[in-house]
Amino acid sequence: MKVLHVITGLDVGGAEQQLRLLLRRLPAHCEVVTLTRPGPVAEGIEADGTPVTHLGMTGNRDLTALPRLAALIREGGYDLVHTHLYRACVYGRIAARMAGVRAVVATEHSLGDAVIEGRRLTRGVRTLYRATERLGTATVAVSDTVAARLRRWGVPEQRIHVVPGGIEAHRFAFDPAARALVRTRLGLPLDAFVVGGAGRLVPGKRFDVLVRAVTQLPGVHLLLAGAGPERETLRRMAEQFGSGDRIHLLGERDGAVDAASDGRGAAAWGTGGGRGTGGARGTHAPSAHPQGPGGPDIPGLLSAIDVFVSPSPDEAFGLAVLEALGSGLHVLYGSCPAVDELPADQAPGARRFSPGVHELATALRELRRHGPGRLPVPPVVRRYDITRSAEALMSVYEQAVAVAPARRRNRAAVPLPQGRSAALSAAAVSLPDPARSSAPSPLSNR
Repeated sequence: MKVLHVITGLDVGGAEQQLRLLLRRLPAHCEVVTLTRPGPVAEGIEADGTPVTHLGMTGNRDLTALPRLAALIREGGYDLVHTHLYRACVYGRIAARMAGVRAVVATEHSLGDAVIEGRRLTRGVRTLYRATERLGTATVAVSDTVAARLRRWGVPEQRIHVVPGGIEAHRFAFDPAARALVRTRLGLPLDAFVVGGAGRLVPGKRFDVLVRAVTQLPGVHLLLAGAGPERETLRRMAEQFGSGDRIHLLGERDGAVDAASDGRGAAAWGTGGGRGTGGARGTHAPSAHPQGPGGPDIPGLLSAIDVFVSPSPDEAFGLAVLEALGSGLHVLYGSCPAVDELPADQAPGARRFSPGVHELATALRELRRHGPGRLPVPPVVRRYDITRSAEALMSVYEQAVAVAPARRRNRAAVPLPQGRSAALSAAAVSLPDPARSSAPSPLSNR
C-alpha cells in the first residue's frame, strides 16, 4: 500500500512527533507532504528514510496550493491519503478528490469543546470542517472524548475510528544519574522540590495558574518547557511575585529522534497545543544524553523533577501526562482523556484538579510535605504503546481502501460534485491566517 501523509507543518509538536513515530512502524510505503514550515521534525522524518515534500503554502488563503497538491497526489499514484491537522485536512481532502483518490483518512488530533488546534470553533470553522469531512472515507479520533465530539458535530458513527496516541515508554524510564546531572547543569539544588510542565505557551494551556501556584511555594522550582506568545507574560509574572530565580522558562525543545543513534539520541520537550495539545516528545538514553542540544532532553528533565503538572482544562488526549507517568512521576492535570477514560487503577499516580491557583498550590504543598518519590510505571502507560497505535491505524487504512472506489487513473483533475467546489473554495478563503492571530498555528497534540 502506498500512502501519502499531508500535514500542516512539521515544526516541533505533538501531532508531528506522533506522525514520525507512526511512520517508523506502519507496514506501508509512506511519503509526506507538509503545507508549510518543514522544521526539525521534517529533517528527522527524512533522516528516518521517509521523503518529505514542502508544498510552500504561503498562508491559509493560498488556494494555489490546491491544484499543486492535487497534481502531486495524482503523479504519486497513492492508494490512500492521510491528512493531519485542520488546514491539511481541509486542503488535503479536496485535493485527493480532485486527484481521483477516494480512500482518504484524516486524524483529528486536537478537537476541544471550544477550540480546534487553538483556533476558536466559529460557525465558519465548523461548517468548513463538516463539508470537507464528507469528502473523506474515515476520520480517526485520538480518544473516545474526541469521537464523542465528532458525533455531536454530525459525523456519522460508521466513519469514526478511535486510534489513541502512543508513546515509546522505555524512553522515559527514571534515571537517578540523569536527575543529578540535569539538576547540576541547570543550577538546581539536588534536594530542591522541582515541578515540571510542558506545552505551547498560550492562554488556553493555563500555565499562568502553574506559575502563580509555584510563586506561592517558597523554595520550590519550576521547569517549564515550550514556546509561544505567553512566554514574556509568564516571565514578567514570575518577576512580579519575586520568583524569577525559581521559574525556569526553558523555551522550545527539538523533539526529533536521532536516527543515527537508533532512535535513542537527544530530544526534548516540544511545544504542545495541538494546536494540538502536544508538546513533550523525547528519547531515552538519559545517562548518555541528558543534556541535548540547547538543553536537557525530555527523559532527563522528567528524571530531574518531582511532580509534573498539566493545567490545561481541555485536551484531546494527553501525551505529556503519559510520558510523565512513564517516568514514575506523580501527575496533576486539568484534562487528560487518556487517563479519564480508564478505571482509576490504571493511573494511580495521576490526579485531576480544577485549574485554580489555590487548589494547585495546596496539592503541590501536600506532595512536597509527604515527599512524592517515584512510583511504579502504571498500566495506562503500557496500554498506549505506539506499536499498537500503528497496528490499529493500519487496520483503518485497509478498511478505507477496501470500501473506496478504485483510484481513477486518468491524469485530468476530477471535479468535485457540482456546486460544492466553489463553496469549499470560498470557505477556504475565510480560513483565519495564523500569521494574523495570537492563536497557535495547527501543529500539535499536547
